[in-house]
Amino acid sequence: MVSARPAHLNPRKSPRQARATATLDAMFEATIQVLVTDGPHRLTTTRVAQRAGVSVGTMYQYFPHKQALFYALNERYLDVLAGKVEAACLTQRGAAIGQMVEALVTTYWHAKTERPEVTRALYRSVVEIDNEALIAAFASRVDAATAEMLASASDATFADLPTVNVTLLATVFGTVRNVFERNLPPDEERAVQGQLLMMCNAYLEAAGSPH
Repeated sequence: MVSARPAHLNPRKSPRQARATATLDAMFEATIQVLVTDGPHRLTTTRVAQRAGVSVGTMYQYFPHKQALFYALNERYLDVLAGKVEAACLTQRGAAIGQMVEALVTTYWHAKTERPEVTRALYRSVVEIDNEALIAAFASRVDAATAEMLASASDATFADLPTVNVTLLATVFGTVRNVFERNLPPDEERAVQGQLLMMCNAYLEAAGSPH
């Protein structure tokens, strides 16, 4: 995912060989671990380097400071998340609305809950960076994928598809984030997910016109 990141958040270099990619992966995983245990304010590039098993000099070859590291970590996370949503939407083209909603909600929910400690850590890390460009790039990809999916629905059409699409995504994304912020137990999470499916289906049924 290419985003117009602020200049001061640019990495110093990008990996060009498999070994360098593996080193970068180790630094990202170490960053997540330190975020989980210490939080964003106590995290330092020195701690991350120690956890990743690399030198501080190697860290600085890629990231001039921890804000640049946070930006790159969130960029990678959102790139993967957008890819999962795009793949789910692609497989549902031409399906019925209910099937589309279930695929969208399930895919996004599972992506966020697969490693919940990572999701929470990343939510905390963005307070230290200007992530407007990241969010814009992610939204552009997801908006396009879900709009194309909804436009192909076998059982409904939408007169104002752009507005319907944004409303649907805001509902799904906002609900999932709120569940994390409340730190709900698993049984309550599942109950909310069921209610979210019901709400999205009811909204799309009201907003659309049957074929």
